[in-house]
Amino acid sequence: MTTAITSIVLGGVVGLAQSQQMEEKLMALKQNQAANKQRLAQYTWQETETISLKGEVKDTKVYQVQMGPNGPEKTEISDQKAQQGGGHEGRLKKHIIEKKKEEFQEYGQQIGALAKQYTTPDPDRLMQAKQQGNISLQLGNGTPSLVIKNYVKPGDQVTLTIDGQTKALSDVHVQSYLNDPSDAVTISAQYAKLPDGTNHVASTLVNGVSKQLTVNDQNSNYQKKGM
Repeated sequence: MTTAITSIVLGGVVGLAQSQQMEEKLMALKQNQAANKQRLAQYTWQETETISLKGEVKDTKVYQVQMGPNGPEKTEISDQKAQQGGGHEGRLKKHIIEKKKEEFQEYGQQIGALAKQYTTPDPDRLMQAKQQGNISLQLGNGTPSLVIKNYVKPGDQVTLTIDGQTKALSDVHVQSYLNDPSDAVTISAQYAKLPDGTNHVASTLVNGVSKQLTVNDQNSNYQKKGM
């Protein structure tokens, strides 16, 4: 009986400690995200977007990006397409390929837009998830992570790994979907720091599982505005 009571008490103490640790990490992340957003607004950068279907590269675009009032604003500066043959057969093949390309580009844009909702966590949405009891602390490999359920869509799951020293995001892993759970989408993002400490998404890999379509975004060439 005494052993059982001791176990219950210890379990409650551990649970309370983890809850406090989760609260501390969440508030630190919220503050870090707000400050980092202001620093990132001082920069422009390039985003290279590569869309692949069944492992074959179908389209690559390069964008110039800067932060706007509603998030990143992109201007296309390069579009690299696969070369097609000439003649009647070449034109027919090109027409079919262009139609298919429009379909996978639209899908790629949709899952890419979905990824942006996860890779730049919204402070208000984080607080809402906390109030609903949808955030837990995951301990493993010496680096605690925040696990959030029902974050953007019902049934999704986001794992946010936070750098213990800087309190900034180091990576994000997501299990979600586009229109319904059968249209699964997985998202993986890695973060890096600029010389002044500004944290940014270095790379994002989005996988539309059912269509075997991936969108790979690489961010580079960060420059302060006016320089």
